[in-house]
Amino acid sequence: MTATTPALDSQAQVSEEIATLDGAAGRQPRLDYPAYRSSVLRHPTKDPEPADPEAAELLGPVFGHSDVGPMEADLTIQAGGEPVGERTVVTGRVLDGEGRPVRRQLVEIWQANAGGRYAHQRDQHPAALDPHFTGVGRCLTDDEGTYRFTTIKPGPYPWRNHRNAWRPAHIHFSMFGREFTQRLITQMYFPGDPLFALDPIYQSVTDPAARARLVASYDHDVTTHEWATGYRWDIVLTGSHATPLEEDDRA
Repeated sequence: MTATTPALDSQAQVSEEIATLDGAAGRQPRLDYPAYRSSVLRHPTKDPEPADPEAAELLGPVFGHSDVGPMEADLTIQAGGEPVGERTVVTGRVLDGEGRPVRRQLVEIWQANAGGRYAHQRDQHPAALDPHFTGVGRCLTDDEGTYRFTTIKPGPYPWRNHRNAWRPAHIHFSMFGREFTQRLITQMYFPGDPLFALDPIYQSVTDPAARARLVASYDHDVTTHEWATGYRWDIVLTGSHATPLEEDDRA
């Protein structure tokens, strides 16, 4: 891939890059964001083509509530042994713009393992694969819109956006609405990560208040004695306090 922006090696350089970009609102990720190199090549440049949503649904998979088992929300027991790393619980509510719970919502997650490597053939980061950790899970929200996952806290990992580039620890979230054409994707981060200021994907949300909504909060009530640390993170789908979401082609 041809570089479209100079290497970003310091917090000052990233901050300068952000300051030169237009778009004052900044509550959602910028699609054409030079600091995030691949967005320059991947963002939409043409008007969307009209499509018949009913015809699109005929080509999609069939999903029923009984297809999601309760064990799928515990990523620490899915691969026949104990995974390596910090066991953690991530929970929260999926809400609409009026604060109402979104019930029976399919929530899927995927993430790197504790060493910062995905269980995917395209990930060639020289960190160990964990044979007891797949990094994927799913659940349905309950009557209060609550989801809950037990997992391993992911590690940071290098990527080739610029020199010495590292992604902060994060978990990808995907949600389907009433139809498969309504898929929404976002990322959840952990508090206090020193890589935030150096990460162009996180910084592509240029509104600081909106960026903060991507970061979970440590919750000692969710933390379990001698078992797992706990974090709470709500997802708001619409409105002025909506969680920043990715475009489908950036998943």
